[in-house]
Amino acid sequence: MTRTKFKWFPVFFLLFCLAASFLSFQTFPGSPEAERGSVAVITSEPEPASYESFAVASNDDYSGRQWAIPKTMVPQAWEVTSGEASVVIAVLDTGIDSEHEDLVGKVIAEVNFTDSPTADDIYGHGTHVAGIIAAAANNGAGIAGVACDCRLMNVKVADDYGIFYGSVAAKGVRWAVEHGAKVINMSLFSTEPSRDLEEAINYAWSKGVVVIAASGNCIGTKIAYPAYYSSCLAVAATDSNDCLASWSSWGDWVDLAAPGVDIYSTLPGDRYGSKSGTSMAAAHVSGLAGLLFALRSDKNSKGFISDEVRAAIEGSCDAVDTSAVKGRINAFHAVNKALTSK
Repeated sequence: MTRTKFKWFPVFFLLFCLAASFLSFQTFPGSPEAERGSVAVITSEPEPASYESFAVASNDDYSGRQWAIPKTMVPQAWEVTSGEASVVIAVLDTGIDSEHEDLVGKVIAEVNFTDSPTADDIYGHGTHVAGIIAAAANNGAGIAGVACDCRLMNVKVADDYGIFYGSVAAKGVRWAVEHGAKVINMSLFSTEPSRDLEEAINYAWSKGVVVIAASGNCIGTKIAYPAYYSSCLAVAATDSNDCLASWSSWGDWVDLAAPGVDIYSTLPGDRYGSKSGTSMAAAHVSGLAGLLFALRSDKNSKGFISDEVRAAIEGSCDAVDTSAVKGRINAFHAVNKALTSK
């Protein structure tokens, strides 16, 4: 009997090791690995396109590459407001190059929740998003951000490879709220929910903060988080012809669309370049939200204007030639709606 037990022991041991190895590669609901996601950008660089039909919106060097600015009637909105320094937009991303020539003086606070040794943008995504939102306009350099007179918070929640975790992003959301952000941009997504992140976003909304998130690049109706949460504005991506980007997530849970294809913006080291993704689309909406917060109009006397801001954004979209999304943002119409609605 002793020899029989010894004979089968290696087999049981081998099965045990295989089972342990299998379990070590699995993710389970509620585990940090299950809440892992990434920034919502297409990794292949888009081919530069010609946008000669669009008017130059500013005297910045690369204004001619910014087709999304005239497309969404941002210059007309600027005649009413270009934002203001008191409106702070938090960028929860891979960091921001705060020394970039088009972002100098824009970042008023920063924090690093990742294991990266720096809050700076090594990956190159957060700086691109920040430029879309609030790059300086008419300074003779680079580009112009949608909310070019608003300021930014650099809240690094995605690491130097573009990876984030829901529980970490939740800390970033709460930090941004507690430090005075009016808008939170989350150009990142996961296919798995995070209770911590949902609760943090609900907290932000309860404090009068508008949270805007990329719908993800899932190619179809697959739900993406945090955009799916009701306290978020979920943003799909469209191109210069108002067609839904082929890789953009869409569906009834997506609130609206914005330009997200071949978007030219800031990159670390005083560089500029083009990227595509629902990340870029979300950034345009966050810039628009910044413009609307600058108007300060609490029409229903609830103590916050976040509900008016969200209603103005969603209620002023231009129709697009697809049933996959509800409409594409129009900054001028949104500003007028904010001024005239009761």
